[in-house]
This record gives sequence, structure tokens and C-alpha cells, in this order.
Amino acid sequence: MIDLHNHTPLCKHATGSPEEYIKKAIEKGIKYYGFADHAPMDFDYQYRMSFEDMPKYEEKIKNLKEKYKDKIELFLGYEVDFTPFVDKRVLERDVDYLIGSVHFLDNWGFDNPEFIKEWEKRNVDDVYKEYFYLIEKMATSKLFDIVGHIDLIKVFGHKPSKNIKDIAKNAIKAIKKSNMAIEINTSGLRKKVKELYPGDELLEMILNENIDITFSSDAHSLQDVGYQIKETIKKLKDLGVNESVIFKNRQKEKIKI
Repeated sequence: MIDLHNHTPLCKHATGSPEEYIKKAIEKGIKYYGFADHAPMDFDYQYRMSFEDMPKYEEKIKNLKEKYKDKIELFLGYEVDFTPFVDKRVLERDVDYLIGSVHFLDNWGFDNPEFIKEWEKRNVDDVYKEYFYLIEKMATSKLFDIVGHIDLIKVFGHKPSKNIKDIAKNAIKAIKKSNMAIEINTSGLRKKVKELYPGDELLEMILNENIDITFSSDAHSLQDVGYQIKETIKKLKDLGVNESVIFKNRQKEKIKI
């Protein structure tokens, strides 16, 4: 099993130590496990590590990688917000992969419950168009290796009146062209929307384009580790998928599932 997108308390909104996460992952039979905590940027300071935290974070994961090398293969990455505040101090780090994510439309953190009231002022179709335009731009930037929770915009259950395939098609084509992978992220099953990221319609598009996929639980607590990963891998296998990808030193490797 593979689970490449997980957090640490350094992001200020996750609980449990990295070592506890690793022990839980071993217990669940996960073979490839990665940390991709929220990278620092000069915005939204309260939900991410600081730039000063990066060496401490990287050293901790590398030490744990050595300690547990006979039991599990560990990876080091960052989840990076695609905003005007993307910082070269993050992009130049010596890591296995960078996950590119969109959590903000301008200054609106659309997936943050603190700002959920803003949805009442917005046209859902317009929000979706803006969101997937940013996903497209993120792909064309070629700064990242993995697309994080590709349809996070649905987190609170808001769905567009227009066909999601039409809204997302340019983003999907840009991801294919960029050679990025897309994570199958189980955290949506824990949210109000109660769906994987991506949902079935987007997943169909992704598989039709033969875009590489990987898996993540996006854990922010111990009970999230490996959440529904086994069942999700089975779902993909039932759809005819027989391989996933991992990343080492920013290089993609294919893994049979």
C-alpha cells in the first residue's frame, strides 16, 4: 500500500508525532509512506510551518527514514500552495517530491470552515471555473510532481450545475502534458462531501488520459493514517489500474499494485 501525503504538528493543525504516524502505517501494512507537510509561505502563517522549521522537519523525517528502513520505505516532501507566494526557498529543497495544491481563490481559503460563509456570496459554477483554471496554471508551471486533492473545491458539498468534465477538461489536459501524477486522496471521505478526491467523473477522465496516479490519506491525526487506502486501491484495481507511482529525489518510479 502507498500513502504519500501526510502532515506533522509543525503545520499547527495536525496532531500526533511523525514517529507515531509511521508506527501506525507499519501496523496497517503500508509499504510506501510519505510526509508532505504544509510548506511555509508569506501568507496564511497560522496553518503551516515557518521557513525556520524546514531544516528541523527534514532532519526529523530523514532520521526516521533511517531508523525504520527495515520496516517501511519513507519519503520526504512538501505540500505547496499554488499562490503568488510560492517561494524558491521551498522549491529548491532536497526532497523526494512536491505536491501542488490549491486552497485559495485570491485571499479566500475556500476549504477552511472559518470562511464557509463566503460560499453564500458566490456563484458555485464561477468558483469551480476559477479553481480549475488555477489547477491548470499550476500544472503548466511545472513546479510540482503531484496534484493534491484535485477537486478539493467540493469539500463542503457544493457542486456545479455545469458538467464537471467540461469545467475541468483543460486542467486535466495540462496535467497530462506536464507529466504530473494525481493523488487519489481519501480525505474527502472524511469530509462533508463524503467522496474521494477525485470524484468518479474526474477519475474516469484521468484514467482515460493515462495520467499516473498515487495514493494518500492526507492524515492530520493518527486515526487518519492509511484511512480507506486499502479499499481505494481495490477500487482502482477493479477499474483496471495495475500500477501507481512514487517519487524519489523528484524522479518518478512505477509500482505494481
